[in-house]
Amino acid sequence: MRPLIIFDFDGVIADSEVLSNTVLAETISALGVPTSVDDCYRLYMGKRLPEITVAIAELTGRALPDNFIDSLQAATMQRFRRELRAVTGAREFIDAFAAVPRCIASSSSPARLAACLEILGLQAHFGANVFSAEQVSWGKPHPGIFLLAADKMNAEPAHCIVIEDSAGGVQAARAAGMTAIGLTAASHIRRGHAERLRQAGAHHVAATFDEALNIICRLLTA
Repeated sequence: MRPLIIFDFDGVIADSEVLSNTVLAETISALGVPTSVDDCYRLYMGKRLPEITVAIAELTGRALPDNFIDSLQAATMQRFRRELRAVTGAREFIDAFAAVPRCIASSSSPARLAACLEILGLQAHFGANVFSAEQVSWGKPHPGIFLLAADKMNAEPAHCIVIEDSAGGVQAARAAGMTAIGLTAASHIRRGHAERLRQAGAHHVAATFDEALNIICRLLTA
């Protein structure tokens, strides 16, 4: 067995969901549709940016400004550069499994992933093994991004362990034939989220990276 650990990024490695969804809520509200951070969690989290912009245009009932995506990305990155941190325990977990092949498979764009890894000082931990849903036709919950990651990393899907914080990501991992660990360690997690991950099909749910470490140690020695 050649195992592969596949990390989602936002809400798993980067504690970014509160920041990005706050900026998104502010941006949509400025268009005349009052929107809360919780609204954004419910409606947009885990989706690719093109999908989000289509949904916002439908919500507002009009075409978005030509510079909408650029402005949103710029505002988000500005917030990240000031405030972005890693999810508690993520660095230690990554170091603990330094000998196990690993990669990132995220709904975020390649440019955003690269910038966030630089901000967090984690570029060297993943190198070129960072994959974006922009590289596949359909985002999560479709399994394409995880199957792409497994293929690029020369791993069998059955030997892949995915760490995800979203129900859509768990569904994508299950559809890819991989072991799904739902993680609820990030600051955006609300009560009941662990159960939603279980309902989505998570094989295991971990409240912290220490719990995830114990789960993976058991999986690797089974």
